[in-house]
Amino acid sequence: MLTIPRPYADAMVAHALEEDPNECCGLLAARDGAIVKHYRMTNSERSPYRYYMDPKELLAAYREIDDSGWELLVIYHSHTHSQAYPSATDVRLATWPEAYYMLISLMDKAKPAMRAFRIQDGVVTEESLVVSP
Repeated sequence: MLTIPRPYADAMVAHALEEDPNECCGLLAARDGAIVKHYRMTNSERSPYRYYMDPKELLAAYREIDDSGWELLVIYHSHTHSQAYPSATDVRLATWPEAYYMLISLMDKAKPAMRAFRIQDGVVTEESLVVSP
């Protein structure tokens, strides 16, 4: 089960809405399972259909996470016109099996949907997601 405090969930949804019509992407770092930092990443693709995290930003974030003794807990991105479920491309590009992959669907912009998954060896498993107060 993945628990996301409401301020982080709200920040990810806000990021998705701000980047619309393009997909957004980002990371959440944690210490002992508790989120400590949100990284808004630049989608180098600038596309409504795919994302690619800016390599320099990703490297800087990963170095800070590693140097701080944190863990990469969540990799998230938005789907602007489809459900919050990993696409075939998402599955193919999933390179951190220990991280949760969160998707934010903007199919209903008034009520974006968030879901969490593990993607390991091409297998998608939905995980329970709790947004805490």
